[in-house]
Amino acid sequence: QVQLVESGGGSVQPGGSLRISCAASGSIDSMNVMAWYRQAPGKQRELVAAIATGGITNYADSVKGRFTISRDNAKNTVSLQMNSLKPEDTAVYYCNYRATRLLRTYEYWGQGTQVTVSS
Repeated sequence: QVQLVESGGGSVQPGGSLRISCAASGSIDSMNVMAWYRQAPGKQRELVAAIATGGITNYADSVKGRFTISRDNAKNTVSLQMNSLKPEDTAVYYCNYRATRLLRTYEYWGQGTQVTVSS
């Protein structure tokens, strides 16, 4: 089992910045992928950014150049720095942890943190 606890989030004006973080605890795999997803009201949950243990990253086109995902493997944390925020970035942001053990993929989710971009 892996537990994920998110922090940060809140409300900001368009063009502003926010940083959200997630701490993982429990049975942490040596190789894993941590990611941020988001879900806006009435929309499906979508991948925002992901980062593997080795540092390889992947971003949604809508956030490239504005958001930066990073991780601290020693502390089992992942953060998302969000700059130049837009109203369409408003959503609940979820931390995700995924790992493969013996050919089976395990996935865990955080409880979500609200990010609101509004003037």
